[in-house]
Amino acid sequence: MSRAAYLVLENGTVFEGKAFGAEKETMGELVFTTAMTGYLETLTDPSYFGQVVLHTFPLIGNYGVIRSDFETPTPALNGYIVREWCQAPSNFRSEGDLDTFLKEKGVTGICGLDTRALTRIVREYGVMNCRIQYTPEVTDELLNELKGFVITEAVEKTTISEIENFPVENAKYHVVLMDFGAKHNIGRELNKRGCNLTVVPAHTKAEEVLALNPDGIMLSNGPGDPAKNTAVIEELRKLTESKVPMFGICLGHQLLALAHGAKTQKLKYGHRGANQPVKELETGKVYITSQNHGYAVVSDSLPEDSEVSYVNGNDNTCEGVTYTSFPAFSVQFHPEAHGGPLDTSFLFDRFLKMMDDNKK
Repeated sequence: MSRAAYLVLENGTVFEGKAFGAEKETMGELVFTTAMTGYLETLTDPSYFGQVVLHTFPLIGNYGVIRSDFETPTPALNGYIVREWCQAPSNFRSEGDLDTFLKEKGVTGICGLDTRALTRIVREYGVMNCRIQYTPEVTDELLNELKGFVITEAVEKTTISEIENFPVENAKYHVVLMDFGAKHNIGRELNKRGCNLTVVPAHTKAEEVLALNPDGIMLSNGPGDPAKNTAVIEELRKLTESKVPMFGICLGHQLLALAHGAKTQKLKYGHRGANQPVKELETGKVYITSQNHGYAVVSDSLPEDSEVSYVNGNDNTCEGVTYTSFPAFSVQFHPEAHGGPLDTSFLFDRFLKMMDDNKK
């Protein structure tokens, strides 16, 4: 029988549940995701660095643990909250169960609490910090510690440490992927389209990137406050002057906008899930997308040589930007994640066309 566990919010609210996964106390920024599937991708997405992830879907773990579906080998999140975890997964691809995996990776979990009520608190009051512990005691010292918790060095702790290469046969393009906490599927989408891929650490200098002679530059997703990455933003500004085609996703989208003089803002509770509606302004078409972000580009802050291409169907925030003074575009959502299930993967083909046009 699992021991009692308690989730303490920074406003003093306490939820009682049961411990699963690694039994160690943890603290982080509480966020929720509405995805009904893809819990393995969520667990291994570096964009959740420093966060405690709450699933709104009540049953998690029913198709087990499948390592080939991982986005990175090791989770970066600080904690995991579910209503119920499946102790007997049924899937011919399954290699184990969720509880064992969380114990193996040192991820603290809590289950059996009212996730619907918890989600409504976050939606009403906004993202807040929380702690998973094994006593219901709440002290002023704990609440002050929770209120002072800040995610720091997110990109530094999730990027790769050295350059990695992923070649393919008969490659037509060479793409440099700047890794700000990249999901593996971005590279897979480029590889299967005939791109040799060179992945570089987040703080690689613009001169070093250009010395690799790329046909295009990919800016990955990643965690944390985009505006904190001042050194990266400066290098991206230099790269925009090179006129090498660029494509940014999620954090890469935000960093590219910041490099071009725009601003970003923190959202009340962010967009996280596989069912986020996004409207393409040119056509009026709505796509169902996968998203995971807590910040957004401020549309009105974009300079004249850039325009908003997509907006969120729920709150009208910026979901994409097209630049006209240099060959680049970016999106806030994840076209590699197949939210609809293949709704926006055409954006990778748009990137390839941009590289073709630049060669002419």
